This record gives sequence, C-alpha cells and structure tokens, in this order.
Amino acid sequence: MASVTYDHVTKRFGDVIAVNDLCIHIEDGEFLVFVGPSGCGKTTSLRLLAGLEEITSGNILIGDRVVNDVPPKDRNIAMVFQSYALYPHMSVYDNMAFGLKLRKVPKAEIDRRVKEAAAMLGIENLLDRKPKQLSGGQRQRVALGRAIVREPAVFLLDEPLSNLDAKLRVQTRAELSKLHQRLGTTFIYVTHDQVEAMTMGTRIAVMRDGILQQVDTPQRLYEAPDNVFVAGFIGSPSMNFFDATIVDVDGKLFVDGGTYRLPIPEEKANALKPYKGKEVIFGIRPEDIFAKPYVPPGIFEAIMKADVDVTELMGNEIFLYLLTGKRSFIARVDPRTPARAGDQVELVVNMHNAHFFDPQTERAIR
Repeated sequence: MASVTYDHVTKRFGDVIAVNDLCIHIEDGEFLVFVGPSGCGKTTSLRLLAGLEEITSGNILIGDRVVNDVPPKDRNIAMVFQSYALYPHMSVYDNMAFGLKLRKVPKAEIDRRVKEAAAMLGIENLLDRKPKQLSGGQRQRVALGRAIVREPAVFLLDEPLSNLDAKLRVQTRAELSKLHQRLGTTFIYVTHDQVEAMTMGTRIAVMRDGILQQVDTPQRLYEAPDNVFVAGFIGSPSMNFFDATIVDVDGKLFVDGGTYRLPIPEEKANALKPYKGKEVIFGIRPEDIFAKPYVPPGIFEAIMKADVDVTELMGNEIFLYLLTGKRSFIARVDPRTPARAGDQVELVVNMHNAHFFDPQTERAIR
C-alpha cells in the first residue's frame, strides 16, 4: 500500500496541453476520483501514473519513490480498463492467474490468490468458464479479480462501469466501495459521471481542460464549490445560474434578477457588500427550490414567481422546468405539487444555500 503524489505534472501532445501543472497528494488507502468532461485530462493523468504515457515535466511519486522512469511492470500498480480486455481462449481462472504466472509466482500461491479474489467478488462458480459465457457484469468482476490477485500498492480504474447497464452500474458501484473498505488499498478512479464520483470517492478531483479545478470531499464540493464550473458539474440536475445584481434596500442586501428580488441572509451579506450595485452570478440548486405548501422548516425563505414550461414526474419527486423572464431553470419539488405546464407558480427559495460567483473570474464569493 502506498500514497501517490503528482508534483507539478504536465503532459503535452504537440501543442496540446493535456495535463497542466497537476499538483495533488493522494493518501495511502484513499479512494480518490478524477472527474470531469471528455478531454479534461483525467484519463491521461491516470496513464501517466501507470507509466503508459511519458511525463513532459514534473514528478510522480508512489510512496517516496519517483517513478517517472520506472517501467509500468515495476510500479506495483494494477489497472482496470473500460474494456475488460480478457483473453477469450482462457478460462476465468487462467485470466486471473496469467499475470502471476508471468511473474513466476509459485503455483500454490497463485491458486490461493485467485480463489480468495473469486470469493471476494462472488465468482467462485465461474472459474471454469470462458469470457464469452459471461455477462458484462461478470466480465467486469473478472477484470477486477485479475487486478486484485496482483496485490498492488495502488489500484487504477479507468471508467470500469461505463459498459454496464444502469442497474448493474449502481450495484457494482456499491461492490467497489465495499471492496475498497475490505482491501484498504489506494484506489484512483476515473469517471465522467459525477454521481459515481459523489457516491464512491473519499475525495474528488474535478478537472477541466487539463487543469485541476478543486479537490475535496464530496460533501464540501457540493456545499462549497470554488467556481462556476465545479458548481455546475457537481449535482444532478446541475445548479441553476442567473445573471443578477446585488442591491441595497434600506440597509439590507437583495439579489435582483429583474423579475425577482430575493433577500440575502446575514451570513452571506458581508462577503457581498463589495458587490453592491454590481453584477454577480447567482446560483441555486434545484433541490433548494420548493413549491408551496411543501416547504421544510428551518430554511431562509424567499419568494419567487415563475411560469411552468414542462413537468417530469419521477415518482418520488417532480422536476419542474420553469421560466422567469427569458431565463429557464429547474426545481425538484414534492410529488404532490399540482403544477402543470402553463401554470404560474409561487416558489420558495432557500437562500441559506444560495451561491454567488464573480462574473469576471467565475470564482465563488465567500
């Protein structure tokens, strides 16, 4: 087991900077998730650690050892890819044992490791089968098993669930989290799916255009995003953003969007005083907008009227697609809400959970 450090790591492909001055320390035993849209540099960061790409500048350390020039096979890591990459002519047992055989591990030790990993993953009864006889979920378990038997210091997982159907993805997500707890090994996981990141990671590193935007616990990323990109990327549906102005009315601050004027709680007002009379980006999550009379106690209530454009009944909640002026936004409301397309509704916004960003820098105002 080992920690991992990216020390000012940069990777260029010609004129393209795929990873730009990445600095992050991953603790021993941590489950860190790299998340971001396609092309943000998350998979390249993983491949640099695996030794599958050369670093342009900077250092990568596994434990205290700089591994820039260490061959992949000597880095004591195991990688699980998006494609299962199983040998079709070999049984499950032989697929899992193959890497150990190449390393001349004694036969009895191979047998112990393969059977232990199979039991851990619930595939003991599949060891004699060939990959073509397995479902997608079973093949993914075999690919995981092949990594587990290596007993590596670090597990690298590159979008391993993206080939599974929705139900199986949820199930395998939970299994991976339990596996991490059982093994206590460092896991570094890459995904574009922020739900996977939020449910699995002890910390999440959000990337955009090769640059690390923020790294923190899932809860902190959700509650205190550093900028507009992180705020919009974390959470589903994503945060609503409005162009608005901070106004002072009789010594109290309000956020004014033209069609609404919402009071700002005292704990947020101090940071916004320098923005009096200036534009800001006002952010509010769909789950912080409520329909009357289904408003929870203990929130800082602000009233906002909007026109209902579309409704989506999800069973346990309703997504309201709304319009205020020309600005569209989403609210997640109680399933008993009777609103229909074309209605005008009165909404309650929880301003305790409002977010404000500087329109020039897009950084959070705190």
